[in-house]
Amino acid sequence: MLELQTGGVLGGINLKKGLIALVVLIGGFAWYANTRSEMTRKSEAISNAWSEADVVLRQRANIVPDLVATVKGSAGREEGVFAEAGNARAALLNAHSVSEMMAASAQLDRALGRLLATAENYSSLKSNKSFLRLQDELAGTETRIAIERRCYNEALQEYNTYVQLFPNDVFASWAGFHRNDNYFKSAEATHPPQVAGSGSKRVPV
Repeated sequence: MLELQTGGVLGGINLKKGLIALVVLIGGFAWYANTRSEMTRKSEAISNAWSEADVVLRQRANIVPDLVATVKGSAGREEGVFAEAGNARAALLNAHSVSEMMAASAQLDRALGRLLATAENYSSLKSNKSFLRLQDELAGTETRIAIERRCYNEALQEYNTYVQLFPNDVFASWAGFHRNDNYFKSAEATHPPQVAGSGSKRVPV
C-alpha cells in the first residue's frame, strides 16, 4: 500500500516536471520565433530604406549630363571639372553594392560641389534659364536624398540596437544577424556649395 502511495506521489511530481518543461519549451520556441521574425523585419526595413535612397541617387545622377553640358557652354575650358563629374556619375551607376554606391555618391557630391563652384565664376550662367532649372532640380533631389539618408540610418540604428540587446545578441550571432555599421554618411554636411546670386542652395546630403 505504501509503495503504491509513494509511486503515486513520484508520478505526480514527474508529471509536474514534465508540464513545466513543456511550458518552458513552448515559451522558448515562441520567443525564438518572435525574435527571428523581428530581426528579419528590421533587416528588411534597412533594405527597403536603401531601395528608396537608390532611386533618388540615380535620379540625381541623371541630371549630371545636362548640367555639365549647360555649364560647359559657358566654361568650356574646365575639362577637368567636367571629367570628374562624369566619372563620379559613372561610378555611381556602375556600383554593385551598397558600400560602392555610398562611396560613389560621396564622390559625386564632391564633383558637383566643384562644378557649381566653377559655375560661380561665369556670370552668364546666373541668368541662364536651363542652368537655373537644372540647379533647382538638383536641389530637389538632394533634399530627397537627405530625407532618404535619414530614414535609412534610422532603420539601421534600430536594427543594430535590437540585435545587441540581451538575450537577442546571443540568438543574433547564432542565427547570422550581425551588427551593420554601413551608415550612409554625408560628404558635405557642413558647408554645401551654392551658386552665388541664384537664390538656390545645395542642400547637405
